[in-house]
Parts: sequence; structure tokens; C-alpha cells
Amino acid sequence: IFQNDEKSSQQITDSTSKESGAMITSSNTSYSPTSSDKTILVLKDQLRRAKIYIGFLPSRGNHGFVKDLRRRMRDIQQALSGTTIDRQLPKNVHKKIRAMESILTKIKQVHDNCAAAIDKLQTNLHWTENQLEANKQEATYAAQVAAKALPKRLHCLALRLTNEYYTSSSNNKHFPYQDKLEDPKLHHYALFSDNVLAAAVVVNSTLIHAKKPADHVFHIVTDKLNYAAMRMWFLANPPVKAAIQVQKIEEFTWLNSSYSPVLKQLASQFMINYYFRTPQNKPDRNPKFRNPKYLSILNHLRFYLPEIFPKLNKVLFVDDDIVVQQDLSPLWSVDLKGRVNAAVKTCGEVFHRFDRYLNFSNPLIAKKFDRHACGWAYGMNMFDLSEWRRQNITAVYHYWQEQNEHRLLWKLGTLPAGLVTFWNNTFPLDRSWHLLGLGYKRNVNPMDIEQAAVIHYNGNLKPWLEVGLPKYRSYWSKYVNFDHAFIRECHIHP
Repeated sequence: IFQNDEKSSQQITDSTSKESGAMITSSNTSYSPTSSDKTILVLKDQLRRAKIYIGFLPSRGNHGFVKDLRRRMRDIQQALSGTTIDRQLPKNVHKKIRAMESILTKIKQVHDNCAAAIDKLQTNLHWTENQLEANKQEATYAAQVAAKALPKRLHCLALRLTNEYYTSSSNNKHFPYQDKLEDPKLHHYALFSDNVLAAAVVVNSTLIHAKKPADHVFHIVTDKLNYAAMRMWFLANPPVKAAIQVQKIEEFTWLNSSYSPVLKQLASQFMINYYFRTPQNKPDRNPKFRNPKYLSILNHLRFYLPEIFPKLNKVLFVDDDIVVQQDLSPLWSVDLKGRVNAAVKTCGEVFHRFDRYLNFSNPLIAKKFDRHACGWAYGMNMFDLSEWRRQNITAVYHYWQEQNEHRLLWKLGTLPAGLVTFWNNTFPLDRSWHLLGLGYKRNVNPMDIEQAAVIHYNGNLKPWLEVGLPKYRSYWSKYVNFDHAFIRECHIHP
């Protein structure tokens, strides 16, 4: 596995002190990655070789070697912890590499007769790790499909409601309080969803905790397929005293490919190929790319709030996977200090920094943004539409979408687009307003959940899915009327 003479071993050790072009060569494997993150490959290779040796040493009475090797392995594991690119490695990483290479060389010289056995073990280990990675990718893909597919129970509910809508009397198809829809003095919510039950929970949970329900107005936009079902649900279950509006995207005739770069891109063959067609010689390493929501304009409507609500000054944008637990009225009194967006920032974890969403190897991104800047959460955002119009933020969004036509600045989703669009234009809300993670974290503090004004099931494990986390489901299901005839008939249970 290693070069036998001291000169070659020293060359290997010296090569690791160079910049990220470091490379280790063995009799079986020659690493020549195309990426710039070669130091990580060096560390992983050393760790792999150390794991092979560690099984041989104790039986031969080499406890000193074992202790030293285990210490070096811990150093390497700490250096690799949470890192995916070379620039995230600690500054003393090359010192750790040289120290590990030194002990590995000594062990190799003492136990040269083990080379053949180690050779075979390393081959087996490579094969096992490749199989493990393949199985993990299959599991991830299956989880993505399970999370994004519409459960048949919810499909049943939408069909029942649609049928009821088109067979009912036309006199029963009008919502009350329509005079409130454009009143800027009231509290307006924007909810864009194709999930009837999820939208119902958002409205129900908001109004149950509202001190003055009559001051709240809900604007729901859905797609053509779910329009009748969404209208029928709220016609049959009208919010008490609050106003509601249900629209479909097709009503926004101004929203076309001539005006919206993203709409033009979503219909392009490049985008369809990018998300849905994987070359046979390149395995699909990120199944998120195959999520149809990224080709839906419903997911991008949040960037057109001033056009959708031309007579309103402020709108609270909410996702359909949230639950409201407190009165949200005070949010309309928050002074945004001239900023357009108000959101809870997500600085608690490394993967919520800008460089996890944006491609900082692109000079356009590197020049404009700080890679260490905090991200912020979509899902509950107060938007000052007056400031939005004054600063022409929609034009900013269009500019960045045009620059990202070929997915070189960021890959998917609306959060990266939001980060660049509202750069230096986001006011930080207190963290108690919006708690994230109930759709993927398994250890959210129950006290934090109880105290949060809004809890968010962001992630794949939605509460209306069988894969949802049972420990959090009751926070959502208590706002569903399981005695409703259609819900019972479609076998939707808590």
C-alpha cells in the first residue's frame, strides 16, 4: 500500500504540506480528483489505512503503536468533522497529516509481511464503503419520494371537495367580508399552497390565537388543479369573522415569461433536463433536484407580492407547513428600520451560512456577498410592500435570476434567491417568533416548541405524512377537524 523506501515515504509526507493539491499514491489507488478539495481525500485515505492497521496491532503486542495511532486517528477525525471542502479544514491540518503519515510509515516498516493481507482488506473496505454510499443514496431518494408524493388520503380529500364544488349551487360560492381584501389597515396573510389540509391548519391555528379575528385577512393562491377543492373547503368551513380569498395562478395574467425571468427559465429545456434527466454516466447524487416543486411558479410567487397585492402596505408571508401558537398581530407594529424583509436569522448552525447556499467560487457571488453571513428563514416573513416598491426589489430579484440562468450561482430552491434579493435588507426578528426544524430534527426542545409563536415543519418529515415525526404531530393535528365528513370518509386520522 505504501512506498517501501524511506525516500518515497518522505515524498508522500512532504507532498501533504503543499496547498490543496496534496495527493497520496499507493500500489492500488492513485488519487487525482478533479476538484480542488484534495486535502480531504488525503485525510480520508490516511484514516482508512489506519483503520486497517488498528485491527492487526493489538494481537502483536504493539500497544505503544496502538495508542499513538488512535491519537492520530482522533486528530484526523476532528479535522474532517463537518467539513466538505478544503478551506474549512483547520490551519494545522498539514501538521496532522505529516504526523499520521509518520506513524503509518513506521507501522508499515515493522509489519511489512502484513502488506498482502492489508492490500486485500483495503480492497474489501473500498468495496464496502462504495456499497454503503450507494445504499445511502437509494435511501435518501426513497425518502425524497415519500416526502413529496401526495398521500392518497389527501388526494381523496381534494377529489371529494372538487366534486362538491362543481355540483353545488352557484349561489353558495362567494366568501363573506370581501370588502376587507384591500383594506391596508387590517392584517393580511399570503399563503401559496396546493395542500388543502395544510392551508386549513394555518388558517385555523392563526385565528384560534388571534385576539381580534375580524382584523385578519387570508389570501390563498393555489394552482388550477386544486383551486376548486381549496375554495370548497373554506366555503364549507368559513373562518369566523375573518376574510378569506382563494385565487389561482392563472388569474395573474401579468405573470408571464416576458415579465418574469424565472417563469421563462422554468419552461426551458435546460431546466427540465437539469432537474429531471440525469446522464447515465453520472449517477444522481442529489435526489432533491428531482423535486417537481422547483418547476412550479407557485414556489416563486413570494417574489411578486407587491404585484399580487397592489393596494397593501404590509403582508405576512407564511408557508403551509407552519402552525401558529400565539397572536401574530404585534408583527404588524414591528419597525423594520427601512428594511423590506423581517425574518428570524439562522446563525446557530454552520450549514445556515451563505456559503452553504451560494457558489462562492463564482466571482459575481464572491465580490458581492459575505460567505460567513447568517442566512434567515422563509416560512414566516413580514414584508414591507411600500419599501419593496420604493426600492424596486422585484428588479433586483429579476437581475439575479437572469444571472443564474444556468445554475452557476446557486442550484435550487427559493431561499438562495431570497438571500441575494434581500441582501442587507432583512430585519432580524426575535427567535421566539419562528421555530424551525420540526420536519427534520429529532431533538427539538419541547419547551422551545411550547414558547414559539410559530413552529415550522420545514424538511421532509411533514406532519401530514406517515414519515412525519410522531413526537411533533400533535402540535399540528389538534387544528384538524377529524369529525368533518370528508376527512372521515378519506380515512384521515390523527
